[in-house]
Amino acid sequence: MYSLAQHKYPPSLHHQSCTSDSLLCRARVYCTTTTNTKSRSGDKQLAIEQRPVLPAPPVVAAANRLIENDPSLNSTWSHRAWVAAGCTTLLISLGQSTKVAADLHMWVEPIIAGYVGYILADLGSGIYHWGIDNYGDGSTPFVGSQIEAFQGHHKLPWTITRRHFANNLHALARAVTFIVLPIDLVCHDPTVQAFVAMFAGCIMFSQQFHAWAHGTKSRLPPLVVALQEARVLVSRSQHGAHHRPPYNNNYCIVSGVWNEFLDEHKVFEAMELILYFTLGVRPRSWSEPTSEWLEETEIPL
Repeated sequence: MYSLAQHKYPPSLHHQSCTSDSLLCRARVYCTTTTNTKSRSGDKQLAIEQRPVLPAPPVVAAANRLIENDPSLNSTWSHRAWVAAGCTTLLISLGQSTKVAADLHMWVEPIIAGYVGYILADLGSGIYHWGIDNYGDGSTPFVGSQIEAFQGHHKLPWTITRRHFANNLHALARAVTFIVLPIDLVCHDPTVQAFVAMFAGCIMFSQQFHAWAHGTKSRLPPLVVALQEARVLVSRSQHGAHHRPPYNNNYCIVSGVWNEFLDEHKVFEAMELILYFTLGVRPRSWSEPTSEWLEETEIPL
């Protein structure tokens, strides 16, 4: 007696399946059985009904088309306006820093300040990412939509690569506009402006760095791949670890330079304990991951 398995996927993908009404298909195993054993006299004949096994419908392809046509992933004129406003405030800050530094022949301090802004932006992105990954929900003031978006991102991480540029950046661009514009108006110190421009710029574009970290190497611009491999931008392999159990590491998404230090010294775990014993709030990372935290992988046909 032998069995023939139909549409069988590796066991490692069993958690990546979903119901038929969601975006991806669930892999099921169908078996047909035949027998070569000869019947003996007086025994009842075993009747085997053979049914054709139809090929699985191309649900993944349909899901990809749905994702690509999802209007919530498209940029609107409002999104583009906020990104333009954020970029304008950053350019003003950078321009003021460059002009004053040139007039005063002072370059070392602004360059150091810009580098410090770049390093601290990675740390800031990690703290913010850790916070919205583990605390709050859609009703949380100011950041509720961000929390919902990041939770949805954990369920379908690859959809961030389908999100349009301005759609992906507009929320951070709006925050940058409101924070950086007053600084542009009242501060003309080249060192401060260099720090602000680099820090705010990296924070604003961190979501694009994040999207690139989910892209495939063959589809990314060569310059982006080179910057990832040089660890100037967060790499695909490093951020990929964040989307695997236990889902509580590699939170930084600018360059990822802080991830090793924060994870080895269990900084976020210590912060979670402090919040738990002072406020009684448990982070989501302490719970057994639910289906919302399991990555559903895009399966090419």
